[in-house]
Amino acid sequence: MHVYSSGESVASAMRGGVVALGNFDGFHAGHQAVVGRALARARAEGRPALVATFDPHPARLFRPDAPPFALTRLDQKLELFANFGIDATVVIPFNAALAALTAEQFVADWLHARIGAGVAVSGADFTFGTRRSGNTALLAELGQGHGFAAEVVHAVSDGGGVISSTRIREALRGGEVAAATALLTRPFAIRGEVQHGAKLGRTLGFPTANLVLGAYLRPRFGVYAVRARLADGSVIGGVANLGIRPMIEPPVELLETFLFDWAGDLYGQTIDIELVEFLRPEWKLDGLDALKAQIAVDSDNARAALARAAD
Repeated sequence: MHVYSSGESVASAMRGGVVALGNFDGFHAGHQAVVGRALARARAEGRPALVATFDPHPARLFRPDAPPFALTRLDQKLELFANFGIDATVVIPFNAALAALTAEQFVADWLHARIGAGVAVSGADFTFGTRRSGNTALLAELGQGHGFAAEVVHAVSDGGGVISSTRIREALRGGEVAAATALLTRPFAIRGEVQHGAKLGRTLGFPTANLVLGAYLRPRFGVYAVRARLADGSVIGGVANLGIRPMIEPPVELLETFLFDWAGDLYGQTIDIELVEFLRPEWKLDGLDALKAQIAVDSDNARAALARAAD
């Protein structure tokens, strides 16, 4: 999959394609319906299939002080699009200049001039242009003037209502990992570079791979059964503490993962930690011996949870 991320026009071979429009944070089941429709139509009509997404999330420009809320990093989204079968992704930089474009200017500059869209596919709630002045009806109208069609994919629902990034965030904040997994169609995964820590886990016999949470949404703090996807492609089960480590001074927010039956040096490597099951909240225990005993119990519980998930 080719990625266009510097505002350049797409190659001639990609022009006239079917373009899925949206932010797609999390790339959940609802997003997959939009991109899936674009892909299906592209294949049926012999056109290239593209995604046009925005980075950073528009909320970062309009609400810069908002707490972290991301479900996916950009590189994760790009991998998900590529694995889905998309031919190219256009990353549209969401900055003050883009936010100032009228709906007509956005369509003329980006969809027509730079992307050369043949068909634009979006969710029913897609808006664009300054102050969200453009909607799907206007997209269809403007598209006619620029020689492309527009198609709307309606929201996907399950037993709990419309599938949305908001629902997934709420589930994760509540520690409802199975619900988030179902909506995402895969486990929520935090990606990051393994950092050096205080080495306390190594002292206790449970060395950990430590990740900072960065821009990710903060799921419920506590202990989780997890799977780690390492840079070499291997997948290792483990137990992780996500939170502020209440027994350590000063408190530091980290995701600390103990990998089962594995030894090696991960410092500086980028890995993914998938949350499989929430086991318990963070506790402040009575000393290091109590902490060591609790980690052993947590490890046993995590192994059991991972075995259940594999069934």
